[in-house]
Amino acid sequence: MKFGLFYLPTNLPDSDRDVHTHMHNIVEQVEYADKIGIDYAWMVEHHFVRHGGFLSANYAFLCYLAGRTENIRLATGATVMALNDPVRVAEQAATLDQLSNGRFDLGVGRGFIRDEFDAFGVPMKESRERVEEGVELVLKAWDGEPLEFDSKFRPKMSGLKILPTPYQKRPTIWNACLMSPESFEWTAQEGHNLLYVAYHVDHDLAAERISWYRDALPKYGRKVEDHEVCCVYHAYFMEDEDDARLKAVVDGPMGEYGKAGKEAASKPPDPEAYKGYDQRDKGTVELTFDRYYPGRVVMGGPDQVVERIKVLRDIGITQVTFLVDFGSLSQEEIMKSLKVFGEKILPRVKDL
Repeated sequence: MKFGLFYLPTNLPDSDRDVHTHMHNIVEQVEYADKIGIDYAWMVEHHFVRHGGFLSANYAFLCYLAGRTENIRLATGATVMALNDPVRVAEQAATLDQLSNGRFDLGVGRGFIRDEFDAFGVPMKESRERVEEGVELVLKAWDGEPLEFDSKFRPKMSGLKILPTPYQKRPTIWNACLMSPESFEWTAQEGHNLLYVAYHVDHDLAAERISWYRDALPKYGRKVEDHEVCCVYHAYFMEDEDDARLKAVVDGPMGEYGKAGKEAASKPPDPEAYKGYDQRDKGTVELTFDRYYPGRVVMGGPDQVVERIKVLRDIGITQVTFLVDFGSLSQEEIMKSLKVFGEKILPRVKDL
């Protein structure tokens, strides 16, 4: 099993924690994760919203982390391909890969926040095509040969070489999926890894959606064991099992996280391109303790967490990535939690 930290933090401008403080808190968390052997740090891309919106320049943030860490892999979670010129994505990704000595993975996704699409002048109905064409263009750009590409969405490229090329021959690509079976199918068809934000749904539904991807891989001549599934869960780790204390620590911050997420998605996406997305945040806006614990999170004492990770492993998850920074949860509590994971949990689960 691999483990990561996933950053979709809640901006609370009326609190004592301003953006400058919050960003440097995240740096401290990732530096510690690098030290204890956590495998990945993922950075979201959102714009204009309290729900992760101050990580709008995730490549810049990851480049800074590249200089502050040695081993942890640095990934976009995800680059919203529909809102970005793929040529610029190829350039920024390759730069980050060079600076990190080949520690970069490219996570891509469609995006779903209407205000983002409207502000950048991109029709939501084009999002899936833009992802598929965009990834194709990025891969060709990384080959290092003069680019010949006739795009539906940007000017044609002819005879131009994209610089720099990546440090790796080809960085790993992960596609972020949420609800659409077509997204899981395309991810398998193209041979990309699956990035799934699983905290929106109960365990059985998460397992079903992961199976869409795993079952599709053989249809395209691909081996399941050659591909990875990363799932995102809120996490808080304790010295001992104590559900009452756990609730007292996380319930308020989880509620704040849910409220910010609901605000971000307050305008429904295009109903044809995003069928079913009007149901996305039902059960999320009010993330009450008995609704999310234990089946939608990875929380509790070491024995509880180890057993939970085993359950996730058994449905085909190869990387569990933790959303440890949510709502107003304090830096003191986050670092205390990560210390428990590093000292009492990671040694028991890294070889699962």
